[in-house]
Amino acid sequence: MTGPITAGVDGTDESRAALAWAAREAVRRDLALRVVHAWRFQSAAAAEVAGRDDQERWVRESVQEAVAAVAERHPGLTITTDVLEGDAVETLVAALAESQMLVLGSRGHGAVVGFLLGSVGQQVIAEATRPVVLVRAGDQPSTEVAGHEIVVGQQGAPEDSAPALRFAFETAAARGATVRAVRAWTLPPVFAYSPASLKLLDDAGGLEPYERQALAAALEPWRKRFPDVPVVEHVEIGSAGQVLLSVSGRAQLMVVGRRAHRTAVGARIGSVAHGMLHHADCPVAVVPHA
Repeated sequence: MTGPITAGVDGTDESRAALAWAAREAVRRDLALRVVHAWRFQSAAAAEVAGRDDQERWVRESVQEAVAAVAERHPGLTITTDVLEGDAVETLVAALAESQMLVLGSRGHGAVVGFLLGSVGQQVIAEATRPVVLVRAGDQPSTEVAGHEIVVGQQGAPEDSAPALRFAFETAAARGATVRAVRAWTLPPVFAYSPASLKLLDDAGGLEPYERQALAAALEPWRKRFPDVPVVEHVEIGSAGQVLLSVSGRAQLMVVGRRAHRTAVGARIGSVAHGMLHHADCPVAVVPHA
């Protein structure tokens, strides 16, 4: 699809870092940048100080100040700005539907792991039909250099991880970077074995060779589509979250798939994506499964 890269901004240091990341990526991919801010009139205490018109003016001035700084750094970049009154989640999800990806700020590390991402970010990721990139405050372009890889998690059958692999290869191609494709595996319980699965393992020569063959099969179409992108195939025993975090220090971007789960207390985004968003030091792209 065609469309801009969209950055959601809210005046925080995290959103300014996200805006800067989105601008650099838009330049690399030769795309336009759309900047979106969703706001609501604060009718209680804030209204005692300023009415609707003043609040909206302050919001617009704050957004324009952030956009002006990005425009100065990237004079050839096409930038549009939308300050929209309404619910933040609904506004951002609607903007993403017309975009290549959405870039948001993430609050980073903290003591209460379950509350780091924030309700807006978590809901947007759970509802998103296209990639969402989370960027921490303080993120610097110095990480986007040779030697720093695009790390992507691969699991299941080839089609299960196709959207995440596609995003990783497209990003690597735009940056001249290497893709490190990671497939983590664990020993299955005895009751999981069946005659058919035992035959597959026997044909492959064992568990680890089977996992290596599965990763190679998932990567094959993307290697053909992006022949100039170097690829490192990384197969390691362990939980997916632990293995991905072990290589995150060499990553300029971590790409993980997402299969959202609905529960009585709201949407959950999966343990691997959740763990990367809270513990990886680099930006994290969460790509919904097809």
